Amino acid sequence: MKSVLKIAIGLVLFAGLTVGFYGLIGARGAYAQTEKKGTSPLGFDAVVRNDAERMMKEGQETFRFDTFGDEAFWGDTLKLHRAIEGAKLGGVGTGVSPATALAVGLKVDVDALPFSLIAALKQGNVNLNSPATTLALLKLNSVVGLTGFFNEQGTLRSVGIQCALCHSTVDNSFAPGIGHRLDGWANRDLNVGAIVALAPNLKPDADLLGVDQATVRAVLNSWGPGHFDAELLLDGKAFRPDGKTSAVLIPPAFGLAGVNLHTWTGWGSVTYWNAFVANLEMHGKGTFFDPRLNDSTQFPVAAAAGFGNVQNTPDLITPKLAALHFYQLGIPSPKPPKGSFDEDAAARGKELFEGQAKCATCHVSPLFTEPGWNMHTPEEIGVDDFQANRAPDKRYRTAPLKGLWTHTKGGFFHDGRFATLNDVVQHYNSFFGLDLSDSQVHDLVEYLSSL
Repeated sequence: MKSVLKIAIGLVLFAGLTVGFYGLIGARGAYAQTEKKGTSPLGFDAVVRNDAERMMKEGQETFRFDTFGDEAFWGDTLKLHRAIEGAKLGGVGTGVSPATALAVGLKVDVDALPFSLIAALKQGNVNLNSPATTLALLKLNSVVGLTGFFNEQGTLRSVGIQCALCHSTVDNSFAPGIGHRLDGWANRDLNVGAIVALAPNLKPDADLLGVDQATVRAVLNSWGPGHFDAELLLDGKAFRPDGKTSAVLIPPAFGLAGVNLHTWTGWGSVTYWNAFVANLEMHGKGTFFDPRLNDSTQFPVAAAAGFGNVQNTPDLITPKLAALHFYQLGIPSPKPPKGSFDEDAAARGKELFEGQAKCATCHVSPLFTEPGWNMHTPEEIGVDDFQANRAPDKRYRTAPLKGLWTHTKGGFFHDGRFATLNDVVQHYNSFFGLDLSDSQVHDLVEYLSSL
């Protein structure tokens, strides 16, 4: 009897374990199906995924459209909107037509245009030489990185800028300068200086630098396409000792996940630079703290202006930084177009990159910069120290190499001193004594073009 009872109990326990086991398998199977279908998972994983999706969406919106209240500077103070309108529409001067805007590197988002306007553009029925057309494009929020603020009467009352102004372009799928957005790409066509120089009132910048407005305009017009001088309003150094502009090339803002320091001279992380630019360069309304800018020897203009400790109420920037950072880190480096490089040569170049050329010593795959403190003295890389000395650490950052093909216009290194990748490789070939032949230099360039 006891034996029968033991057997019965055993069967009950086995049945329970079997049900539990297959229940677990079923739950895991359901979870796997959830993962496979791309729907939200269960529990805290769902919280993480939903938060990531929210931050990605909010960050993209901030990157593309948020002015952080900077229209109070660009429009209300500098009156840039009046130069865009032109005298015939209530502003000043000849105004900025779409043809002029495209010529100075501004881009138009084709996805923001209604079908009727697209059709009219295709038929040549849109006046691209009229500032009124520019205002119509601003009303559609289609000018990348630029937002117009309008009165009830439909006239332009102010204008503001976004991150996308410098760090987005378009694919030219509709026409040159008109196409789908490419966030994170450096806009090397954009002549920031020429655009700002149009502003009727540059007195605030002139007063800050201790010069007249004509001098400010001359400096701005010296920058040229694809260049911007973020340090000008910190140290007042408008030109290099050799007389060339101090403005540097606009860097890309893609492929930064895992990369420690940002900008050519490594001022800080991506989110640091977002706060720096939003507050000090875009002139948004937020909070920014960096006591390094209180050094009146290195940063006389910034120290006098109190840029090391900026506070605004309400703060329109800080609440946006987390999602903006998240979105930027999610922008991948674009892959080169098929057929744009020699695959066999690139394969040989990869071996050189990791071997004889010693590139991988600093450009560590797959980040193609050093994990950690990715900085070097000017002496270590064989270039002058002018731009490095304008930054707190007086060094240059090891730039990530992926997507190099997207920003070849304007040259390489921070100031475009090397016109081609071949010139860059030859510089290191000579400086480090690598003894690379011309064919090896060619192969290495093809590999760099493939990243």
